[in-house]
Amino acid sequence: MPAPSFSLDFLRSRSMRILSVVLIAQAAVFFGFSRQENVPNPRPLKEFATAAGGWTLAQEGIIDKETLDVLAADDTLSRQYVNQDRNVVAGLFVAFFKTQRTGQMPHSPKNCLPGSGWVPSESGKIIVDVPGDRPIEVNRYLVSRGDDRSLVLYWYQTRDRVVANEYKARVYLVADAIRYNRTDTALGRVTVPVRGDLARAEAAAIDFVKTFFGPLRHHLPS
Repeated sequence: MPAPSFSLDFLRSRSMRILSVVLIAQAAVFFGFSRQENVPNPRPLKEFATAAGGWTLAQEGIIDKETLDVLAADDTLSRQYVNQDRNVVAGLFVAFFKTQRTGQMPHSPKNCLPGSGWVPSESGKIIVDVPGDRPIEVNRYLVSRGDDRSLVLYWYQTRDRVVANEYKARVYLVADAIRYNRTDTALGRVTVPVRGDLARAEAAAIDFVKTFFGPLRHHLPS
């Protein structure tokens, strides 16, 4: 009786190729997250600049313990700055996470702001040309609470990039864990109250990002 013959056609099938990619990706993720992480130790945010480009510190914010416990960030910054020439104030919030392997990660303002009573009315993304660096894409969010309106710009900042999209940030998280053995990240958020003219508030918010993006990089790992 002749010996049975085996075909290798199944190895060339589309389903097999997809399965192979999935298995390789799972192995890479396991390898990246199983090593002892290279955890950075950047300059504390409390040393962040108090004045630059016409903006000066107006008030040091206080984040209550309950919020800090939920946020679970390794370092945070909450401040109000004022620009006398523009007659406008801007709020800066930064949350830095040394590692995301233990489940600590930034909370999207899209979820946090509605929880504080702010209702979104517009959302999108804009490009900001920051001095001395490549342009960055940030989220643009217009929210309201009663008669008050505010414009919010926020982004996720990792080892060497700025990302607006939350899902893209998760993809880079895996890539950085594998390639650099790091999962640190930060959330940056700028909030400017809208007093009549939305365009004026947006111009002020963009100017604030342009002014302080460079100094912020000195406090976040690169």
